[in-house]
Order: sequence, then structure tokens, then C-alpha cells
Amino acid sequence: MTTLSELAGDYVLDPAHTRIGLVARHTMGTKVRGQFDEFEGGAHLAGDDQSRSSAVLTVQAKSLQTGNPQRDELVCGKFLGIDDHQTITFASTGMEWSDETNFKVTGDLSIRGVTKPVTVDFELTGAQGERIRCHGSATINRRDWGVNWNFATAIMVSPKVILEFDVAATRRL
Repeated sequence: MTTLSELAGDYVLDPAHTRIGLVARHTMGTKVRGQFDEFEGGAHLAGDDQSRSSAVLTVQAKSLQTGNPQRDELVCGKFLGIDDHQTITFASTGMEWSDETNFKVTGDLSIRGVTKPVTVDFELTGAQGERIRCHGSATINRRDWGVNWNFATAIMVSPKVILEFDVAATRRL
């Protein structure tokens, strides 16, 4: 198993092998899944000195794809307000490893100009050479960020949204 000190370094996301997604439940019982196709980010892993580790992510809100162009336009325009808020950002404020494969990243998530703290639970699923892979998720209440359209959608779409991260990153040399 790879040790924390072996993972030390600066990493950049590999967009071809990374998925940033979400899952929201509709009142009809179905889950709507989506993913963002345009994003960039990276991390600094400080090995055994977790207090110096950090991560950043910038997502282009208009790049959301749910498999339904009409829904994508509605969600991007009415829910995410892309005319005024083109990006969704995350900047870590802390990183804590609970063991050699599981860690939490806490940080500030900004959506629609509102910034709130979020903790994402991650699992390191692979480390080979200069590449790492990890999977993480967090459940948020979209209303905390003002992600709502009207009264009907407040009832029809669950306020709980699962954020999903399947990350591949390459160490910068």
C-alpha cells in the first residue's frame, strides 16, 4: 500500500478520466443523474503533514449534462443561474486522513454566489507511478445555496443532492 509520504506532491485533475457529478431525486421517485463536462482543479498533498494539504476545483456550471437537453437548459438557467453565476467553486480548508485509503476534505463550496462549508468523504482507490485515483461524495441541501426555481420545484425536487467525485489526477513533475 502507498504511504502518505509517497503521495506528497502537486497534482492536476485529468479531465478525461475524472467525473464530477450529481444525483437528485424527483418526487416521482426517479433519480436524475448529471455530470459536468468542463472543470479544472488540483491538489497539493503534503504527505504526513496533512495541515499543509489543499485542493481546488472550478466547474463551468453551463456544462451540466443530464441526458435531457431541455432539463439541462432549465437546471442551468433557473436553478444554477448561469447568466450571473458561471462557475461553481470549491477551495479546501482542511484535509484529514483517517487511514491509508480514507480521507475527508473540508472546504468552501460556492454556488450561485453563496459560499458554505462542505465535507467530502473520499477513498483512495489507486496510486500508481505519478497517478492517483479516488472516489468521493457529499450530500448537500441545495436550498442552502439558493438553488431553487419556484414553489412547484421546491416540492417536486428533493432538496438533498448528492455530489459525486470520481477523480484521476497526475502529479506535476
